Amino acid sequence: MIRWRKGEVLSVRREWPGAMELDVTLPEGECRALAYPPLVGRPEPGDTVLLNTTALAMGLGTGGYAMVVALPDRLPEDPEGPGHLVKARYTPLQATVLGADEQDSPYHETLRDADSIDGMPVIVADLHSALPAILCGLYGSRPEASPRVAYVMLDGGALPGWFSMSAARLREIGWLCGVVTTGQSFGGDVEAVTVHTGLLAARHVLSADVAIVTQGPGNLGTGTRWGFSGVSAGEAINAAAVLGGRPVAALRVSEGDLRERHIGVSHHSLTAYGRVALAPAQVVVPELPGAFGERVIAQAAELAARHELVRVPVEGLEKLLEDSPVKLSTMGRGLAQDLAGFLASAAAGRHTATLLT
Repeated sequence: MIRWRKGEVLSVRREWPGAMELDVTLPEGECRALAYPPLVGRPEPGDTVLLNTTALAMGLGTGGYAMVVALPDRLPEDPEGPGHLVKARYTPLQATVLGADEQDSPYHETLRDADSIDGMPVIVADLHSALPAILCGLYGSRPEASPRVAYVMLDGGALPGWFSMSAARLREIGWLCGVVTTGQSFGGDVEAVTVHTGLLAARHVLSADVAIVTQGPGNLGTGTRWGFSGVSAGEAINAAAVLGGRPVAALRVSEGDLRERHIGVSHHSLTAYGRVALAPAQVVVPELPGAFGERVIAQAAELAARHELVRVPVEGLEKLLEDSPVKLSTMGRGLAQDLAGFLASAAAGRHTATLLT
């Protein structure tokens, strides 16, 4: 369950919109901690903090922080303004936000009867790490188009959208016109109750030309056929289709993963797109070189009964990925350690660029 500690803030290491990384001292030593100022207030050196150290004790990768739960001696002011959507409901840190689709929202009338995203391409991927790679392929393939791209974040990984440094940076440089947090996730530029209203908000509130749908950072898997949070990728395909969008499925591909079930096309993609997605999508199959590329094509063929397979060349994509404005990392592996995975995501962006008029 929860491992509780009381610590003292030593210093602020760095910060980005909605999040602060801290050095904190505990009875057993120093550690890194993460605070979300919109939830707990702004920690300063010398502050006492209550911490949840569970992820730190478990040695989790990107989530291996002690999490600041409260500043008990300096509580933040009560929030002001409208908003009655409660996210992370019935947890100690449940938060009230203003949802784009709720009655008090200025967008309620726009979304109340909205039922279509007007053919908008919707790129769906399993892992959050696919987001910047997709954008590299999209913008690099159509630099003159300057499409408005919204990130629609599912709640299978991190709940606070603030956790993603990549999304914050991509928003800053204009590669994203906004972040929409859906379901139990929160902290985006726009809040939505479901992935359906999230896609509608991307189109009608943010005026997006393209939406990219992935989990937040930190997906969950168990090594079983169905026990992984990425099944939501198949459900996102269905949502995009029922709303009149153009679903584009990015394959999760790896040449560097040590687990056989993820080598080539991951079983996550084969299950989510092959079993969960009931609506047809364009599945982007990267034309990778050699025997590994042939393996990817053969595995992707399992999806041909339901979906349209679109083979996309990858020449020139590696250079676009090398020039990424944010660090590329997937499951702890960088571009050099798992080039094929990033090429597969970038290929989805390259294909989607051809769908824009």
